[in-house]
Amino acid sequence: MEHSLSLWPRRVLWFCLLAAAGCIADLWTKQVVFASSELFHGSEWWLIEGHVGIQKSLNEGALFGMGQGKVWLFAVFSILAAIAIPVWLFYYRAAEDFWLTTALGCIMGGVLGNFYDRAGFSGLTWDRFDPTRQGDTIYAVRDWILFQASDQWVWPNFNIADALLVCGAIGLVLRSFYLAPDEDDPKKDKVS
Repeated sequence: MEHSLSLWPRRVLWFCLLAAAGCIADLWTKQVVFASSELFHGSEWWLIEGHVGIQKSLNEGALFGMGQGKVWLFAVFSILAAIAIPVWLFYYRAAEDFWLTTALGCIMGGVLGNFYDRAGFSGLTWDRFDPTRQGDTIYAVRDWILFQASDQWVWPNFNIADALLVCGAIGLVLRSFYLAPDEDDPKKDKVS
């Protein structure tokens, strides 16, 4: 048990570092991209011509634009996730597993980054995005990463928070099905 307790400060620090770094990277890149007066549809900046670029868009829904207009519902889900993740990690002791801590740190960074936008903290108004709503505060996730295989196959724009959420979810799936428990896992030491 003593060995398990010595893990906690490191796991708390690791979780907080991942969540904070992910959220900061997300919010900083959004700020940089959305400060530009360009980069709307038709004025993209291509990193790899016709395939990977930067283009501003707003999403009032969730994954792939599902649930458009239900921004407050997704904001509530974000709050619930921001409460549930630390409870799972630190009350139910999932933090004893490095992979769970890592996956949930990534997810928390993504949750916080997108919640910031859904709560309207970005300070943006709809002006150029939707002139009929000019002056209204934007309560939508700022997306900016553009990816397409061709003009017919265009992936919905996304951001770093979305990438963190997906990577964290993949990490949870991999941990569930494929990865062995941590060497630090006290359950491993139990004799059946």
